[in-house]
Amino acid sequence: MPETYNVFKEVTYLVQKDFLLEWRQKYAFNGMLLYVGSTVFVCYLSFRLRFANLEVPVWNALFWIILLFTSVNAIAKSFIQESRGRLLYYYALVSPQGIILAKIVYNTILMLVLALICYLFYAGVLGNPVQDNLLFIGTIVIGALGFSTSLTMISSIAAKAANSSTLMAVLSFPVIIPMLLMLMKLSKNAIDGLDRSVSSDELLTLLAINLIVVSVSYILFPYLWRS
Repeated sequence: MPETYNVFKEVTYLVQKDFLLEWRQKYAFNGMLLYVGSTVFVCYLSFRLRFANLEVPVWNALFWIILLFTSVNAIAKSFIQESRGRLLYYYALVSPQGIILAKIVYNTILMLVLALICYLFYAGVLGNPVQDNLLFIGTIVIGALGFSTSLTMISSIAAKAANSSTLMAVLSFPVIIPMLLMLMKLSKNAIDGLDRSVSSDELLTLLAINLIVVSVSYILFPYLWRS
């Protein structure tokens, strides 16, 4: 019990530290907002101006493609941006479990904010065909959590390599694609307004995947951290 409490305190302090650094260096978050805005605007110029009404499958696919690349760019810096000296400082003060959980929590909150802003702007520019908004927003929340948990661990692995940005992209897509397919199916159900019981299997599967990834990260990250 005391060890769990210590990990909780470490996670709290590390998340606060990340938010403080983000607040002082707003260029990273502003850069992500600019990326989302410019990508949505390019989609508007390419599709909405050419076709009066964007087809639902195209609308759905474009949204998740934008969100996928936003998450890769936002979470890639989790460990890559940390200097060697700062990592050594963490190594002396906090547990590896606290570090990986803090990164997952911070990246989840960051992705939730970016995903909801992306949805509002995307729906405002390209129209909103969603009939079940509550299910669609729930899908976004689960997707943001899934992207954060998976990509955070991949970022820690890629940070150990020389060409970390390329390795991050290579390692992330095989992991994310199955999750992305289920998210697109869930969001399509929300757009069509189908009964929520139809989506229960995908919801439970995605929640189970997220729980498994967090558990595996908690268990395996200490071995990666010691290397």
